[in-house]
Amino acid sequence: MTTDTPKPPTTAGKTTFYQGENQTHPLFRIEPGICCQSAREQASELMGYVRDMTLAGLMDGDQKLIWASHYLSAMAKALLDDAELGMMKH
Repeated sequence: MTTDTPKPPTTAGKTTFYQGENQTHPLFRIEPGICCQSAREQASELMGYVRDMTLAGLMDGDQKLIWASHYLSAMAKALLDDAELGMMKH
């Protein structure tokens, strides 16, 4: 008797990050098939960097760091949103 171990949920590959005027220019899409747990861990790591970069940018008055943290936070959000889609379909 064999028991099939259920596969962990994976990303849906539907979440796109947009930029530009009116958020109409797709910059990237999350790939389907990434383990949702891994995607969430990566998003958490990115958010840690976002926190550090935002504080450094504000303290130093460095707009480049603030903009970089903005884009990193959008990447983290896309990962989390797509992982959520993958978990809902599972």
